[in-house]
Amino acid sequence: MARSHMNMPIICVRSFCGVNEVPDFTNCKRVPGRAYNGANGKKIAIEYQGEQYMLKFPPSGQGKRTELSYTNSCISEHIASTIFNMVGIPAQETILGTYDVGGKTKIVCACKDFTADGSKLFDFCSIKNTVIDSEHGGTGTELEDILDTIEKQQYVNPVEVLQHFWNVFVVDALLGNFDRHNGNWGFLYHDDTQTATLAPIYDCGSCLLPQADAQVMRAVLSNQDELNARIYRFPTSAIKQNDQKINYYDFLMTAGNKDCNAAVMRMMPRFHLDEMQAFIREVPFLDELQRQFYQTYLSARMERIMAPVHRRIMEQQQHLSLRLHM
Repeated sequence: MARSHMNMPIICVRSFCGVNEVPDFTNCKRVPGRAYNGANGKKIAIEYQGEQYMLKFPPSGQGKRTELSYTNSCISEHIASTIFNMVGIPAQETILGTYDVGGKTKIVCACKDFTADGSKLFDFCSIKNTVIDSEHGGTGTELEDILDTIEKQQYVNPVEVLQHFWNVFVVDALLGNFDRHNGNWGFLYHDDTQTATLAPIYDCGSCLLPQADAQVMRAVLSNQDELNARIYRFPTSAIKQNDQKINYYDFLMTAGNKDCNAAVMRMMPRFHLDEMQAFIREVPFLDELQRQFYQTYLSARMERIMAPVHRRIMEQQQHLSLRLHM
């Protein structure tokens, strides 16, 4: 029985909303034989309180348009994953903590390993490669090609996958996720039953502007043009249409895809902004500027993207209903 979590130091992090206890993962036992791919920061496998976690380290800010030494992707990962769970889409369980590296204490995100039971993660990139009559490779994110793969893949009921895909797209629109590519969602394959299920949502570190430094945050909070640029212009989706990355606002406001519209109608009643804001108030490590930034940005995307889109679809449905009854 591993005892790596025993006697693990606890760090008290004081914020304006109170004192939060967060774990220091430095002395946790490393899990041998586990390694994780992906380009967004270093990752190691650890055991914490008797369970397996992937520990994600913040990527360097070097070469990025930010003054941050390390991006806030671990904070984004935790907030976004928790919000997915709050709105009823199963996502990885996450814990924020610290890890000492070379004398420096870093904020890290521990993501509970949902393959620890022996199931295998097949990302959608791998699933796309099984559709042999497609002319496109697994990494291609053209919307038409993704929808074609969803229909033709033979792992999970296509109707269930299609609904899941659009549900996730809508939540990513709320969170401003610019990196939900084909490697960032997928299926779990269970050898014992030889069946597959949808994997929990993972890799959410590109939500909520993870490269925003204090200067950007102050600009967004004080200047409506700066805020609107990050709502109406960028970030865009990783998914493309006609070889252009989809602009969330433009795409949703056209209300031109019935499956996407149905997802908006499913998800909006689950978007309880007050509960999301209350959660952000309790997130450790955030200073007052960061906390205000995340709350403001989330509220603005709700009010300026999701609410108008919801109204547009409702008006469209009412108009169609009147025409049918004429």
